[in-house]
Amino acid sequence: MVFLNMGGPSNVDEVGDFLSRLFADGDLIPLGRLQSYLGPLIAARRTPKIQKQYAEIGGGSPIRKWSEHQCAEMCKILDEISPQTAPHKPYVAFRYANPLTEDMYKRLLADGFGGGNGGRAVAFTQYPQYSCSTTGSSLNELWKWRQRLEGKTGPMEASEDGTIKWSVIDRWPVHSGLVEAFARNIEEKLLEYPKERRNSVVLLFSAHSLPMSVVNRGDPYPAEVGATVHAVMERLKFSNPYRLCWQSQVGPQPWLGPQTQMSVDEYVAKGHKDLLLIPIAFTSDHIETLFELDEEVIGTSGHADTIKRVESLNGNPIFIQALADLAKSHLESGIACSSQMGLRCPGCKSERCAESKKFFAAQVITAA
Repeated sequence: MVFLNMGGPSNVDEVGDFLSRLFADGDLIPLGRLQSYLGPLIAARRTPKIQKQYAEIGGGSPIRKWSEHQCAEMCKILDEISPQTAPHKPYVAFRYANPLTEDMYKRLLADGFGGGNGGRAVAFTQYPQYSCSTTGSSLNELWKWRQRLEGKTGPMEASEDGTIKWSVIDRWPVHSGLVEAFARNIEEKLLEYPKERRNSVVLLFSAHSLPMSVVNRGDPYPAEVGATVHAVMERLKFSNPYRLCWQSQVGPQPWLGPQTQMSVDEYVAKGHKDLLLIPIAFTSDHIETLFELDEEVIGTSGHADTIKRVESLNGNPIFIQALADLAKSHLESGIACSSQMGLRCPGCKSERCAESKKFFAAQVITAA
């Protein structure tokens, strides 16, 4: 069971390499023909500033700790509820930080998967809502290292030549367990507000933004994030007013808005000082929650007593049970990936994306 995520530097010394990989990825931050030139320049310029931010949240990102914990705990549950596919072995593959996808794949081979031995692996994205810039980029990287380390054999041959047989859990924006975990955390945090003001607290769902060039290409992410928000509000019986806003924009190009910081500032100016921030597209704490939301947005608002943030999912047992239920259903389905994953964005011009999708969609999987 391979958890896919962007990752984060575990200490300040890893920040430079993390940013270099991040700005080199045209799937995440498209810089056009100048990507190889501009990427390293932007990374080098931003490194000292970002190192200070990681120093302020304890010296590094906790995303590796939480990802490894979530995957290991999910596998324990999965061994119990899906004994026919047990044992389940946990792996984590980050796109821009250790453990990198390449290193995860080499570990798989060293552990006896592939290399003539065959075996089954599930790439389980930890981005509940699909984007070509996140899950798509991670799957492109996984496909690249699969081709390099196991040879350019076709997916139909995997069961015959001893390579790893892959399937993908590529999105799960409205899974009932995910929705329940978010809703419970919101309900718990709302209890911190006086009862007479509780139902008027504005719920601000915050997700990582995308460049408008990616959105206009037809990326499904904004719609899937909106679906998660609606499902959570439906579970809450639409108890509070709410909005969806977007964070973590980088550079001068247009990004999807409204920005989270601007939304908070404007609501405060309009007299709405009871605001509850909900990181709706993240499955654990990292710099976007611990620094950007907690320190920059809430910390500078002047109203830290009434502007709060819901706890991230982290070790939430409801969430980890949801992961296990998702994995069990996937293993029982005999489906290589969702039908959505095989459909390219209307404006997609990437041949790598086309080949990666073709590979994963064509895997022949036997239901558990």
